[in-house]
Amino acid sequence: MSLKDRITEDMKAAMRAKDADRLLTIRGLLAAVKQKEVDERVVVDDMALVVIVDKLIKQRKDSISQFSAAGRDDLVAKETAELAVLQAYLPERLSAEAVAEKVAAILVELGATGPSDMGKVMAAAKAALGNSAEMSTVSAAVKAALAK
Repeated sequence: MSLKDRITEDMKAAMRAKDADRLLTIRGLLAAVKQKEVDERVVVDDMALVVIVDKLIKQRKDSISQFSAAGRDDLVAKETAELAVLQAYLPERLSAEAVAEKVAAILVELGATGPSDMGKVMAAAKAALGNSAEMSTVSAAVKAALAK
């Protein structure tokens, strides 16, 4: 079963259970998928769907930080609940240590030595790690490795 099919089934289950908050989040995700399909005239596969979910998760995290700073605990709770629903659709991510090990191997492979090689290393890391690691974690690992 593809990830898109699983999301659709989860939407149906949320409808049956009358879980309005979960249903709203899943519908928002499916709307983002449909928007990408219409805009780019493509059929979204699992890899592209994970990218969309990542984007929505990043939006939720940004919203949570903004709402926390403004003291809006009600909206923080809403965004946190949506974040939990969205995170269920991500594949298991590599730990920070595993990412650091992979980045170290990429540095050796490319012969990167300093901060000027950041772009080259990030491109190789993104290709090697794909959706198995959060890019902010990869970026932090690359910065730390290049600073040595």
